[in-house]
Amino acid sequence: MKMDGKKMKNILKERLDSDNRTFSFDSKKDVLRIENALTGKGISIELPGIIAKWETLKEKAIDEVVYYVEEALKVMGEEQTLEGREKQIFPVIRSTSFPDEAAEGNQFLFDEHTAETRIYYALDLGNTYRLIDQQLLKKENWRPERIRQVARFNVRSLSAPIKSDTVAGNTFYFLNTNDGYDASRILNDAWLREMKGKMKGTMALAIPHQDVIIIADVENDTGYDILAQMAMSFFASGHVPITALSFLYEEEGLEPVFILAKNKSRKE
Repeated sequence: MKMDGKKMKNILKERLDSDNRTFSFDSKKDVLRIENALTGKGISIELPGIIAKWETLKEKAIDEVVYYVEEALKVMGEEQTLEGREKQIFPVIRSTSFPDEAAEGNQFLFDEHTAETRIYYALDLGNTYRLIDQQLLKKENWRPERIRQVARFNVRSLSAPIKSDTVAGNTFYFLNTNDGYDASRILNDAWLREMKGKMKGTMALAIPHQDVIIIADVENDTGYDILAQMAMSFFASGHVPITALSFLYEEEGLEPVFILAKNKSRKE
């Protein structure tokens, strides 16, 4: 069966249908919006990424989306507080195309990160999380800087178990704990410096989706090609895609690079 946005929309509507939910579909953007009919709160699903996962995982890809949507909608119906939950606040990395506000116009707290990424902040709720927004900050009387400090501290406390593989003379390190904050560990400067110390060649990395970081010890031009291919593959299959671009890790920070035909060039 050839899958497209319309078919995927119909499958998800059937799986997620409920008396108190409404559905709307933007056919131009292939985005399905699901809302609680009583509160107007909901979640938007970008279907192209789901379809890409369906191509390889079939029903498992749909089951995963349904699970996350159900959990997210359940949380939206509950009152959330920050006080006493400091250890549950984490930064999350998203693409610059990610919405900067909820559907009802309530702006999320976020900071610019690179030309490709932003830092949002989340309250961990176990099976899911809620992005922290201005409304929640105002209700709790928390300053944005307090959120930033707590989140940065918490991400540094996360373990970073890595696996490695050597391909064509280049070593690749993978971080994939599936705790929802793998990509967030890119904000742990001490860990990045520690990884830099392991490098024999140039340190490059990729955060194609929220549940993986790939770090490459590039010792020849083929290493850039392999990293680019890995990043694209992970980007297409990730639950929350971030960017298919790779980055060079340098003292001044992360610098996005285009990698084409065994040549690397900085993004202008």
